[in-house]
Amino acid sequence: MSKSPELADLMATLPLDADEIDAAQRRISDVVAVTPLQFSDRLSAATGAKVYLKREDLQVVRSFKLRGAYNLMVQLTPQERESGVVCASAGNHAQGVAYACRTMQIRGRIYVPANTPRQKRDRIKAHGGSFVELIAIGKTYDAAAAAAKDDVARTGATMVPPFDDPRTAAGQGTIAAEIVEQLGEEPGTVIVPVGGGGLIAGMATYLHERSPHTAIVGVEPSGAASMTAALVAGAPVTLPEIDPFVDGTAVRRIGDLPLEVMSALGAGVVSHGSLPLVAQPRSGIAGEGTFAMIHADEGAVCTALLGLYQNEGIIAEPSGALSVAALELVKVKPGSTVVCLISGGNNDVSRYGEILERSLVHLGLKHYFLVDFPQEPGSLRRFLDEVLGPEDDITLFEYVKRNNRETGEALVGIELGAAEGLPPLLERMHESGVHVEQLEPGSPAYRYLT
Repeated sequence: MSKSPELADLMATLPLDADEIDAAQRRISDVVAVTPLQFSDRLSAATGAKVYLKREDLQVVRSFKLRGAYNLMVQLTPQERESGVVCASAGNHAQGVAYACRTMQIRGRIYVPANTPRQKRDRIKAHGGSFVELIAIGKTYDAAAAAAKDDVARTGATMVPPFDDPRTAAGQGTIAAEIVEQLGEEPGTVIVPVGGGGLIAGMATYLHERSPHTAIVGVEPSGAASMTAALVAGAPVTLPEIDPFVDGTAVRRIGDLPLEVMSALGAGVVSHGSLPLVAQPRSGIAGEGTFAMIHADEGAVCTALLGLYQNEGIIAEPSGALSVAALELVKVKPGSTVVCLISGGNNDVSRYGEILERSLVHLGLKHYFLVDFPQEPGSLRRFLDEVLGPEDDITLFEYVKRNNRETGEALVGIELGAAEGLPPLLERMHESGVHVEQLEPGSPAYRYLT
C-alpha cells in the first residue's frame, strides 16, 4: 500500500513501523501459532455487525505474550544469551518468556506479584522447566518490575520488558498482520485490551499503516485505567491505587513507548456514553480511521467472560474478555466487520465464585443491605413474606452487630429474579417499617462487609 506524504512523515517519527512488524512475523513464525479468527454468531446477532474473535488464548502459552518475548529474545547476541534474561510480569508475559527460555536454552529469572494466581505460576514453571527461576514479590506488577530492575543492575542480565520496548511491541503487533491477512480486507473495527500498552502500540502502528480505515478501540479496566490517565495528562501517570482483579491488565503506569505511539497516532479518550462510529480522525489525516480509548467496568468484564464460557466454550481470563465487554460501549456500523481480541485464557477456576458475584452485581441482580431487625419472634419470617418477591432469594444472612435487646443489624444479600425488581423491593422494604440501608457497590462499607 502506498503511503500519503502525511502518513509517511508520521510513521518516520514512530519508534517502530509495519515493516519491522512484518520482520518480527518472519522471526517468530516457527514458534508462534497463527491463531484462529473465529466468527461469533451470538455477538454478531447482538450488535448487527460481523463479529470475529481473534483467539490468542489458543497460543501454546494461552496468551499473545509469547509473540513479543520471543521476538526480543531471538535477537539477543551470543553474549546476552550467555548472561541470561530477567522479566517482571503479572503472569502471561512470564509464561512467554519462560517458553522462549526453554526453547532457546537461555537462563531466566522471572519476577511476579505475590498475588499472581497459582494456575499462572504453575504454568510458568511448566513452560520454563529447569531454565527459569520464579520469584514472587510485592502486591503489584510495579513491585515485581522494581525487583527485576534491581536484578539486572546487579547481574548484567538482559531485561525482557512486557511492553515498553520496540521489539516487544513489534512482536505483539504481528496479531494485526494476521487479522488483515485472515480477513483478506481491512477490518472495520479492532478492539484491543490495554494493560502496559505494548500490544496496542504494535497493533495500532501496523493498522495505521496497512489498514488505515480501520477504527481502533483500546479498552482497559476501570480500576486500572493508566493509559486513559496518561492520555489525559499528556504524560505517563502513576495511579495511586488500582483494582488488581483484571490482573493481566492491572498496571499502575503505562509505558513510555506505548504512550508515544498512542499520542502520535492521535488516540482520543471517550469517557461517557457510547463510542461514536466516527470520532477524532487519527492524527488529523482526512479519511483515516478512529483511534480511541475506553474503559470497561470489572463487572462487565466478568459478564463477558461468563458469556464466552457458556456460549462459545471459551475459557478466557478477565483481561481476555475486555474486548467483548467493550462491545456494549462501542457503536459499530451494522454489517461492518469487528474483531475482538481474546488476549489470554490463563484463568484460575477458583476465581469463578468472585467472577459470578461481580457479574451479578453488574447486571443489577445482586444487592446487599444492612437490615435492622426487631429482636422478636417472627421478624425474619415477616421480612421473607412481606419484602421478598416471588423470584428473589436471600444468598447471605449474617448478623454484624447487636446494639441492644430490641434490634439486631444483619448483612443481607439478595439475588433478584430480574434487575427491574429492585424498585419494587425497595418500596416493600420502606412499607415494612424495618430500617434498611442499601450498600452501594464500590463504597468503603460495601468493600469491607462483602
